[in-house]
Amino acid sequence: MIAKLSGQIVAIYEEYLVLNVGFMDWEVGIPEYTRRLLQDQKGKTISLFTIFYLDGNPVQGRLTPRLIGFQTELEREFFELFCSVDGVGTKKALRAMVRPVQEVATAIEAQDAKTLATLPGIGPATAERIIAKLRRKVPRFTLSLGGGNPFLSSDVLSQAFQALVALGHTETDARRKLEKATQKGKTFESVGELLQAVYQN
Repeated sequence: MIAKLSGQIVAIYEEYLVLNVGFMDWEVGIPEYTRRLLQDQKGKTISLFTIFYLDGNPVQGRLTPRLIGFQTELEREFFELFCSVDGVGTKKALRAMVRPVQEVATAIEAQDAKTLATLPGIGPATAERIIAKLRRKVPRFTLSLGGGNPFLSSDVLSQAFQALVALGHTETDARRKLEKATQKGKTFESVGELLQAVYQN
């Protein structure tokens, strides 16, 4: 299983990019919102957290191995969750991800079927299924990643959120406390440091 690739961007196309890793060029599918963020990064070295899947019809025996890449582990985790909804699947989820994870998760939490239905390939019926299955699973994905802090790990943020909920805070309260603690752009290398900052505030 290939969980992460780090290399130089060779080319970026509408639905995938080519990443040079050592002596090999890898074709990695990417969501539209990721393509927009990376479209001016040709030649730059990046890391992508990946998902491996088989594309094709297993009955006909025509299966092609493919990779999908994400900039953070949290994005990859959300994508896998999104794919778990009946009637979605990997290819439809990849087409649908034209907005940042935080925005899609916020729409799910708010039960905003109208917004979800505007995503490519996601109609009203599928939007309702997504809300029904994921509404209680997405609050931590709605967190702003440290107010735009590039030094804050999404894993640290996610684990701190789960810790606050376990300590008895509501999900809404936990999200607000974390956003307040991280909005100044300070670096937190551990969950303990971040929780300490939360309670100092």
